[in-house]
Amino acid sequence: MSSAGVIDDRRYVLSLGCPDRTGIVAKISTFLAEVGGWIVEAAYHADPDTGWFFTRQAVRASSVGIGIDELRAKFQTVADEIGADTEWTLTDSGERKRVVILVSKEAHCLHDLLGRAAGGELPAEISAVIGNHKSLEPVAKAHGITFHHVDFPKDPSERGPAFDEVKTLVDSYDPHAVVLARFMQVLPQDLCERWAGRALNIHHSFLPSFVGARPYHQAFARGVKLIGATCHYVTAELDAGPIVEQDVIRVDHSDETTDMVRQGRDIEKLVLSRGLRWHLEDRVLVHGRKTVVFS
Repeated sequence: MSSAGVIDDRRYVLSLGCPDRTGIVAKISTFLAEVGGWIVEAAYHADPDTGWFFTRQAVRASSVGIGIDELRAKFQTVADEIGADTEWTLTDSGERKRVVILVSKEAHCLHDLLGRAAGGELPAEISAVIGNHKSLEPVAKAHGITFHHVDFPKDPSERGPAFDEVKTLVDSYDPHAVVLARFMQVLPQDLCERWAGRALNIHHSFLPSFVGARPYHQAFARGVKLIGATCHYVTAELDAGPIVEQDVIRVDHSDETTDMVRQGRDIEKLVLSRGLRWHLEDRVLVHGRKTVVFS
């Protein structure tokens, strides 16, 4: 407890994936008990198709008598015992995470994320906004956030230097998440690989339907009754990265494309903010093309 008698909500969070076998939970629980860890949240999932086990455990940081670096070093022994292919992270919720947002001209997702960050709804600080147009600079500055403009040539074959500039800017902030908030540029493969597991995109469609450009127009042409949005990790394959979150809204024959765009923006904002929050809280574990989300 704090001096005011309020329980400290700072957490040490362990997220882990490994080959499934008997005794994994027992080893982790024993380790946490031995370091005095007071478990406040625990989630498990075993995937019979892949034979992989996933867990997320959160303990009160104040219950553990050692720092996060020493805790990581001690847990490595447990990870080695569980299996050589173990994938794990151990983070301190008290360490503020950093987010860089990439934008073009669409403002709704940026407004929403900056508003949530200002209201304390995102467990991170927005370090910077980078845009390939200057349209959204006033939005960022209104929130006291640094805005960088990178000019992109019209010819896609000439955009290499612009992406190099984006890479330098993003990496200078060492962000935990790079958010493509309706950034209407396709990241080159080297950036997809460099930011793998950190770059999140919002696609204005319920993937895998209507990939690529103008998905609302594609949906209107097909006469769909549901439109949606997808938050996914960015990979070199367009709009095909592991999915973090999705949602839909119903439309009907009377809705024009403009109606779908207007309604879809609400879903885009919700889906992106949920996906980003879960990523920042270490609730998303990626395995191949799929994710396990302990929401």
